[in-house]
Amino acid sequence: MRTGDFDNAILVLIRALEKDKTNLEMQKDLVMSYYLKRDYAKALDGVKALIDRDDADVVTYQIAGNVYKALEEPKECEKIYKRGLKKFPKSGPLLSEYGELLWAMKDFSAINFWEEGIKVDPAYSGNYYNAANFYFYAKDKVWSLIYGEIFINMESFGERGAAMKQQVLQGYKEKLFTETDLLKGEEKNKSEFAKRFLETIGKQSSLVNAGVNIDVLTMVRTRFILDWYNSNATRYPFRLFDFHRQLLSEGLFDAYNHWLFGPVDNLSAYDNWIKTHTEEYNNFSTFQKSRIFRMPQGQYYQVL
Repeated sequence: MRTGDFDNAILVLIRALEKDKTNLEMQKDLVMSYYLKRDYAKALDGVKALIDRDDADVVTYQIAGNVYKALEEPKECEKIYKRGLKKFPKSGPLLSEYGELLWAMKDFSAINFWEEGIKVDPAYSGNYYNAANFYFYAKDKVWSLIYGEIFINMESFGERGAAMKQQVLQGYKEKLFTETDLLKGEEKNKSEFAKRFLETIGKQSSLVNAGVNIDVLTMVRTRFILDWYNSNATRYPFRLFDFHRQLLSEGLFDAYNHWLFGPVDNLSAYDNWIKTHTEEYNNFSTFQKSRIFRMPQGQYYQVL
């Protein structure tokens, strides 16, 4: 399967299943081999048998969803996700993929499933990615930035992470500071956390009078964290902000902001910054490789 030799994968798996007919993992691999080979008819037959098993797991329902998507049967696919979520209501992957299906069907209730995924399975990154994209296009000033940065730290390397860096920087430039009063138009915002975020970061609004760049963003975000821990951190503990505070205490926050925004703002300038701040860059890289960023349970503050 890994080398793309799906015919031989299927042959080996069929023979293996003759000796161990009820092996769930091999049955899933067989269906995936048919799916990747684009033999969707046989993949569908396998899926129907899989989801009827009492021990069908989250991955089983994900595979089934992929097969029905490939067959362009959204209604059947929706039934699969509903069935899976009835069995695994706190599955971040299933909530994420069900939301993606709804979004593809232009059903904006997709955000409810992504938010639920963030709430009940905060260590799964996919819901942050989808929700950040949703809020960016919904003109939201808070959650597109926060969820986007959380996702970047969960999936630091890869195409989606790079694209999200661009989007978060764009959010700071085009959305957050478009009004001098950041709370303007937020009267109907039900999230007290979001209002406190805007109020606190809004105190630094004058710093962007000459425009937004990495140095300005670093100053704004540094002062925000210091202010947040004076006034809001006890009421709203938040892993992302704890991480920022840790970076500040270890003298790595400037390097982090260059890593976060530099490659998408001006790659040549970022390369030059690395050359002139080699020790800083190396210290941050070592620190970054030594930890895994995860959001914990109980730090969910969005109110729809």
